[in-house]
Amino acid sequence: MKLRSLLIAATALTMVSSVAMTADMTIVSWGGAYSDSQNNAYHKPYMAENPDVNIINDESSAEAVAKLRAMNEAGNVTWDVVDVVASDAIRLCDEGLAEVIDPDTDLAPAPDGTSAADDFGDLLVSECYIPQIVYSTTFGYRTDKVGDTPPTDICAVFDTETYPGKRALEKRPINNMEWALLCDGVAKDDIYDVLSTPAGVDQALAKLETIKDDVVWWSSGSETPQLLADGEVVMGSTYNGRLFSLIEEAKQPVAMLWDAQVFDLDGWIIPTGLSPERLAAAKKYIKFATDTQRLADQAKYISYGPARKSSAPLVGKHAELGIDMAPHMPTDPKNATNTFLYNYEWWADNRDDLDAKFQAWLAKN
Repeated sequence: MKLRSLLIAATALTMVSSVAMTADMTIVSWGGAYSDSQNNAYHKPYMAENPDVNIINDESSAEAVAKLRAMNEAGNVTWDVVDVVASDAIRLCDEGLAEVIDPDTDLAPAPDGTSAADDFGDLLVSECYIPQIVYSTTFGYRTDKVGDTPPTDICAVFDTETYPGKRALEKRPINNMEWALLCDGVAKDDIYDVLSTPAGVDQALAKLETIKDDVVWWSSGSETPQLLADGEVVMGSTYNGRLFSLIEEAKQPVAMLWDAQVFDLDGWIIPTGLSPERLAAAKKYIKFATDTQRLADQAKYISYGPARKSSAPLVGKHAELGIDMAPHMPTDPKNATNTFLYNYEWWADNRDDLDAKFQAWLAKN
């Protein structure tokens, strides 16, 4: 009996030790179909290879800059890896809130030996940033609410006579200001020059004012798909992968308006302020999650183009639907006939000021 008791105690101690050795890693992203794609392509296989790691998903990326500033000021950084857009990565890097990443030592080379720096190329827009995907913010519209002439031009958003009904727009200036100026006659190449002036900001807000009463403002990427599915808006902006999920997976009566889609990058930063052990663990995860195969694997679950050149030929069919994913990518030639190139550095320099002006405008009756 004594031997049996000792064996039971030893087994229990081993189980407790095993649990105690499991380290939580908090990874912050955007939620919805996008986080699901990361979970399937990155998190699950990583935990399978590293059973001592437990990944906790946090969906606070929309508030990443403000929260990381607060964590840093408090000296208590609780996040390990954070998914952000490129302009936010540049701001966080400039403020010393994101670790510098050396692609040649911290990231995996391509299968043919090409360095990560060359494989990612121009998409390495900050020394603190590792891009995962090229995505776009674009519009979806209800096919049953646009009559016999579905919209083909971005300016349909401002045409409430031809397309009556509510529109969903993100509750921030990015993209909305650019689209407003485009539809107010400003040439694409002049957008940021115009927006750099007080008169240009006023012009963009005046154009948005023409539809303000018809707008449902969203903060989370999941909101527009739900609003479209419920028929509460006739059209709305969101990320192209969200719309793919709504159209192809949920089979809702929705179509894509690719005109003037805004290309952007999404990727990882590692916050500063981590202990040496947490920093090493975060770098290990990043190296795994941004290799050639993992980025291609994510495209099996969502219609975002992988950021590495070596990943593109590996993009195949949707893991569950079995459909070819290439035609659903924002970078597909048929979808990219009229794109708008987002200016990361301009927004990094001007975001705080424009946010304040935009929110003040929103607050006006």
